[in-house]
Parts: sequence; structure tokens; C-alpha cells
Amino acid sequence: MAQLDTAETGARDAGGGRRRVRDIRDWSELKRRLTDPGPWRRGLIPAVLTVLLGLVMLFHARIPNRVGSLGSLTETFLPWLGLLLVPLAAAAVLRRSASATAALLLPVFVWFNLFGGLLTDKSSPAHDLTVLSHNVAEENLDHDRTSRALTDSGADIIALQEITRANRADYERGLAATYPYHQVMGTVGIWSKLPLSGTKPVDIELGWTRALRTTVATADGPLAVYTAHLPSVRVKVNAGFTAQRRDRSAHALGEAIKAEPLDRVLLLGDLNGAMNDRALANITSQLRSAQGAAGDGFGFSFPAGFPMARIDQIMVRGLEPTSSWVLPQTGSDHRPVAAAMAF
Repeated sequence: MAQLDTAETGARDAGGGRRRVRDIRDWSELKRRLTDPGPWRRGLIPAVLTVLLGLVMLFHARIPNRVGSLGSLTETFLPWLGLLLVPLAAAAVLRRSASATAALLLPVFVWFNLFGGLLTDKSSPAHDLTVLSHNVAEENLDHDRTSRALTDSGADIIALQEITRANRADYERGLAATYPYHQVMGTVGIWSKLPLSGTKPVDIELGWTRALRTTVATADGPLAVYTAHLPSVRVKVNAGFTAQRRDRSAHALGEAIKAEPLDRVLLLGDLNGAMNDRALANITSQLRSAQGAAGDGFGFSFPAGFPMARIDQIMVRGLEPTSSWVLPQTGSDHRPVAAAMAF
């Protein structure tokens, strides 16, 4: 009897043990499901941030400029928002989040739609005219080095900004042998291998001359050439992106170009704004960017040591850009930008 009781007790204990094991397993499965909501519910924060990034890039033109010119600031550095995709993608992988991974499709698509065309080389060797624009910088004291870089570029037309009483004579002397024709007004000037005529200042509502217009006599007919140095912008903690003066001057420059009677127009200058910046709309709506049409890459020109934005522009109407590039540093805080054109 004792042995039977023991056997029966053992059987009962074994059954209870199996039930406890099943209970533990059921509890562990429930706990796992509660603590691990699955790939689509994991990583919701990175997913939301990724969608917000895509919406900022998609609707950048809707970001208001009323407070600190936030819209213009965003548009100036819009290409760099793509770098935020790297940590967001890493977060999606580390969290094994299907939702965060799927959310990446929006900003990736928008970024490539905006800038993917700049990543391919669209240049061709054919050209009739080569032009260059450079803000030589008032603080740049190496005028001879800068002049050599400009003449070595082979450009037919050169536009300079930030010409001062201290550097004007040096640039006139350094460029004279290669460029027999030149005109300087205020702080801007044009040097050319081709004859110039009809040069006049352009009023961009600053009270002094920082823009001019001239006619270049080419073998294919007259070409209206403008150069301008729009007011600088600053990023201030208490004021945001201070660009109001630049915006007014950009509008005035656009009005001058709108009144231009010649069909062929070339604008060379430091516009202190990127092509995406809505403040330049009165200009960009009339002219094409040489870098956008025929460049290879973003063509960033400022600051020279580590360029982060293209604020030095070459823009055209009635000409076909065939290539566009950025030259090495010269001693200025801007890099020269150049382009080749076909008539």
C-alpha cells in the first residue's frame, strides 16, 4: 500500500509540475508580448521623426518666413537635411522597427526628387564662352595669388565682388594682360576678353553701388551681363535669419533683369542665397542655374575652407550651360565658381 500511495502521489506531483511549467511558459509568452509589441509598433519615435523630416523637405516652401526668416534658413541648408537620414536609419535597424524603416521611404524619395539630379555629371565639352564669378573678399590680402588663379582659369568673362580702394589697383594690374576690357562700379566689376559697352550701375536699393550691367560683344551677338553682391545674411540667436535687406535687394535685381531688352542674359554674383531660397524667386523665375543645368554635384562655394552652401551663382537666359564647376581656394572666404556656355 505504501508503494502504491507513493506512486500515486508522484504521478499527481508530476502532473502538477507539468502544469506549473506550462503556466510559467504562458506567463513568459504574455510578458514577451507585452514588452515586445512587434516590429510595426517598435520604434514609433524614430518613425515619427522620420516622417516629420520628410514633411519638412516636402513642404519647405510652406515654412513661414515671418519669424526669423525660418523658411529661407531651412532652404539655404536644405540639402544637408539628408544627413539626418543616417541616424534615423541606424535607429530603425537597431530597434528592428518595420514602421521606422518604412517611414524612411518618404524623406529618401523627397530628397532624391529635390537633389538627385545634382549627383550626376551633366557636363559636355562643347562651349562658346567660359565665365567666372568670385567674391574676392575685402579681408583677402593675397591679391597676386587670387589674380593668378583667375587668369589661369581661362575664363572669357570674370565678375568680381568686394572690390575696395585697397585691392582695386592690384586686380586691375594683375588681370590687365589677359583681360583688356574692364569696368568697375562701386564694389563690383567685370573683366572681359571681349569688348564692353553700355555699362551702368543697377539700383538694388542699398544706397551705394553693388551691382552693374554691361553689354559684351560676342561673335554671336550682344550679351547682357550683370554682376551683383546682395547684402549678407546672418544667423542670430535673438533674431534668427536676418535677411530682410538681402530679400529687398534680390527683388530689385529681379526687376532690373525683367526690364532687360536683350534676349541673352548672364548673371554672375554673390547672391547670399541658394537656388531653393524663396527670397530669390524674382531672379530664379527668370534665369537658369548653370550648376543645376550642367554641374556635377552641389557646387558649394562658401565658406571656402569647408563649403556648406552655394551662395555664389551663375545664372543664364538665352544661353545653354554645358558645364559648371567650383575652383580651389584663393585666399578669399568664397571659392570661385565657373561655367561654360553655348550659344
